[in-house]
Amino acid sequence: MNANTGIQGPDLSNQDFYINRELSLLQFNLRVLEQAMDEHHPLMERLNFLLIFSSNMDEFFEIRVAGLKNRLETGTGRPGPDGMLAEEVLAEVARVTHDAVQRQYHILQNILLPALAEEGVHFLRREDWTPAQTEWVKKYFRDQIYPVLTPIALDPAHPFPRLVNKSLNFIVSLDGKDAFGRSTGLAIVPAPRSLPRLLRLPEEICEDGNDNFIFLSSMIHAHVSDLFPGMKATGCYQFRVTRNADLEVDEDVEDLASALKGELLSRRYGDEVRLEVADNCPRDLIEYLLEQFELTEQDAYEVNGPVNLARMFTSVNRPRLHYPPFSPKLPAAVKKHESIFEAIDQGDILLHHPFESFSPVVNLLAEAARDPKVLAIKQTLYRTGTNSEILDHLETAARNGKEVTAVVELRARFDEESNIEGARRLQEAGAMVVYGVVGYKTHAKMLLVVRRDGDGIKRYAHVGTGNYHTKTTKIYTDYGLMTAEKGLCQDVHKIFQELTGMGKAARLKQLKHSPFTLHPSLVQWIDFETEQALAGKPARIIAKFNSLTEEQIMRALYRASQAGVRIDLIVRGICCLRPGIPGLSENIRVRSVIGRFLEHTRIYHFHHAGEDLVYCSSADWMDRNLFNRVETAFPVNEPALKAQVLEQGLEYYLRDNGQAWELHGDGIYRRVQRAEHEAPFLAQQALLEALSGGA
Repeated sequence: MNANTGIQGPDLSNQDFYINRELSLLQFNLRVLEQAMDEHHPLMERLNFLLIFSSNMDEFFEIRVAGLKNRLETGTGRPGPDGMLAEEVLAEVARVTHDAVQRQYHILQNILLPALAEEGVHFLRREDWTPAQTEWVKKYFRDQIYPVLTPIALDPAHPFPRLVNKSLNFIVSLDGKDAFGRSTGLAIVPAPRSLPRLLRLPEEICEDGNDNFIFLSSMIHAHVSDLFPGMKATGCYQFRVTRNADLEVDEDVEDLASALKGELLSRRYGDEVRLEVADNCPRDLIEYLLEQFELTEQDAYEVNGPVNLARMFTSVNRPRLHYPPFSPKLPAAVKKHESIFEAIDQGDILLHHPFESFSPVVNLLAEAARDPKVLAIKQTLYRTGTNSEILDHLETAARNGKEVTAVVELRARFDEESNIEGARRLQEAGAMVVYGVVGYKTHAKMLLVVRRDGDGIKRYAHVGTGNYHTKTTKIYTDYGLMTAEKGLCQDVHKIFQELTGMGKAARLKQLKHSPFTLHPSLVQWIDFETEQALAGKPARIIAKFNSLTEEQIMRALYRASQAGVRIDLIVRGICCLRPGIPGLSENIRVRSVIGRFLEHTRIYHFHHAGEDLVYCSSADWMDRNLFNRVETAFPVNEPALKAQVLEQGLEYYLRDNGQAWELHGDGIYRRVQRAEHEAPFLAQQALLEALSGGA
């Protein structure tokens, strides 16, 4: 019997009821890989999905596998609710990933490259070069590559070099003796990081109308003997090593920015976790590399093609091979008014990116920066990117005498360097820059403008589910709310006071926030649906987010399912809950939608006795978001906007029968199959047509 609800049922601590976090993330990456086979996507976009899989797997090894290896070596850390030990997870990761990498290169070599060649897009092998192309490569190698190459012989005076994380390298076997009489037989040639990995050949040495690309690795292969005069290269094999890239910074320091900046270099030389090597490399050389990197056979991935596929991203001027362009829509409420403040004064404005433009948010900052009535601007910055319009306007505001406060999260993974630079820019302009709260990443997305209004002041706020990054707003799905509602704006003000000052947790009227009220509110809302169902009343939960790992919430969802609550979870990435288990989770459905845009919205809907609570949030249902970060969840109260979120943000995704995958109790996602009589429905395409006028 469950003590919380009185429901007779299985023990919710049973490890079989939970899916391992790392293996669930790996399943997401497999779904990304399968997009390369989906003919709904144009051909170059299918290639891009194949490359995104490589980029995702790089990070998976740099962070997740590195963490598992560290747990195994140090004996620290405890298993998750699934109970799997680090060595068990690593073995399963290796098994699944070796199969996936083989499939990836099969798709590349046997499906995508031949199909692209039929369209006039060629990635040329050395044996396919014409005499004119061979001569061009020879000159390019001599003029552009040779001067920056540094071959490293391996002998007692030249031990195996320390190679940069994910850098392209070659191990070369040699015959003969050099000018000093040395004949060690082996050398390492690091590829210059300053040179592109893929080059477009000039049109004059190619067939008319074709796009021809050539790999840097092929050019080095072709001329590697030139690096060792008087000797013969008997073999040349590309490889790269992936290292632990998770930064560990002691936050008990006087200057977090300086400490973090000092750690960034170490990311390039962390402990080795994976070796990728050409599949034609002799076994003895692979074993030699594994020995040098202190890796095992399980860590070696032999590939039939370039070892650095993520560097193959390119574009060709062939519209039919790419997604059709679209223009994000500007909401009517914004178009009616010259001033963004006037538009917000007329009522809340909900923005659904990338289908609707992010420009109103940028324009809010731009107008605030030059408006003499604006007194202060406060903003959280998690990821902004370089050359950011957001930073430009904040700088302008500070130089114009506004009180500008920026809460910059320096520890946003892989954006640390750009965030440090952004913080420096703002400080030099006169802005107040703070780094949040020690021990808690500031992940909330908030912007507050304080403006004179007659004899008093008025606040305007933007809260969102995504970052203030103008590039990602074009490819990530996110919601943002622009409002002048007093209670919500006051809540945003109070959270900024928490972040920059000290004191007890703020008592908020509208917002829920981590690490204080968000988690208990979620559990309370789920439990309320459980109570309603047990009383024979309507109960319903629909939620959309990136990941679900938090154990208390999963248990609450299991209890709700046992009580009869119908639950739909739309989870892009990690889901540790097992749906469809009789007597436990048969009322829970979990689906994942993978398409043109990266699904990033977080939406929580609870029937709540007919009130229909609808919140959008910066937080996933993960331990880190709910306990170790500053996050916000904001209500969508205006009836028309609430109906829009319910329909377009949730129901569209539950109807998707073209790009949706469903999670089964065995932990495997299977593609949703459309019934013969059923019309195709793709959520993202429907949103493009509804909000931006199509694509």
